[in-house]
Amino acid sequence: MTNTIRILQHGGPEVLQLDHFEVGQPGPDEVRIRQNAIGLNFIDVYVRTGLYPVPELPCGIGFEGAGVIEEKGENVESLAIGDRVAYAGGPLGAYANERIIPAEHLVKLPDSISDIQAAAMMLQGLTAHYLMRQIYRVKAGDTILMHAAAGGVGLILCQWANALGVEVIGTVGSEKKAALAKENGCTHTILYREENFAERVREITNGKGVPVVFDSIGHATFMDSLDCLQKFGLMVSYGNATGPVTEVHLGMLANKGSLFVTRPLLWDYIDTPEALARCSRELFDVVNDGSVKIHVEQRYALADAAQAHIDLEARKTVGSTVLIP
Repeated sequence: MTNTIRILQHGGPEVLQLDHFEVGQPGPDEVRIRQNAIGLNFIDVYVRTGLYPVPELPCGIGFEGAGVIEEKGENVESLAIGDRVAYAGGPLGAYANERIIPAEHLVKLPDSISDIQAAAMMLQGLTAHYLMRQIYRVKAGDTILMHAAAGGVGLILCQWANALGVEVIGTVGSEKKAALAKENGCTHTILYREENFAERVREITNGKGVPVVFDSIGHATFMDSLDCLQKFGLMVSYGNATGPVTEVHLGMLANKGSLFVTRPLLWDYIDTPEALARCSRELFDVVNDGSVKIHVEQRYALADAAQAHIDLEARKTVGSTVLIP
């Protein structure tokens, strides 16, 4: 029997229920993995609340984990029993001791990356990768705006951007988070509860604005983020921590300087085994060379997933968080 967290209905953290079931055997092109660490991400909240629909209820939850292959099905040739692997995406169900997952969603872990690191970095690190290496390819000398700079994606992106010679303006919720962001390569921090971040961005950039904004906050920051952009700037809205953005009128993009807006999903950027492997290698490289350090600031037992969600939504967490089966 394996332990897993499932949701029987959408709602608050209380709908996360600990359950037990037989995981079974992997079918063709699948493997069974014993998980040693599971990543906690805000997308899990979106699934739990119903903002992101699921095929049916009850269902598992979670998109990211790391562990060891214990059994494999037919046709799996690129992986072996005993391989250490990690994933970000694929079928829901990461909140579990063991699970079956399609082999194409897995990447082998180098010896230099621990299971805890991998579970904390795959989804957030690959998100940082597609934001600034694919959607907007940052370059030395750029100044960009990153919301939630002390969060999991934020800390990775700030370090990576800094290594590339990019200045990051980061919004944060407290002095403690500001200090953490600066320690990890954020050039300028803005306390969004105390300062008008759009005005501060204009001050920092001498009125120019920035070419790109990376925004996982959503409703509360979207409109002011548009005012941070240069002419022809790109607004990347990749999350909805404060709720979805619903008030966009295309005419405002013209009036604010012929702006561009995108609402991407990570899965589209790692939708083939080749793309997943390529992006993962680039992520592993910057971790291995020391450009990016993975900050696992919180660990919860799998059975305490509800408390982890409470703390995440209350913005009590910084950096990355993992669940330990």
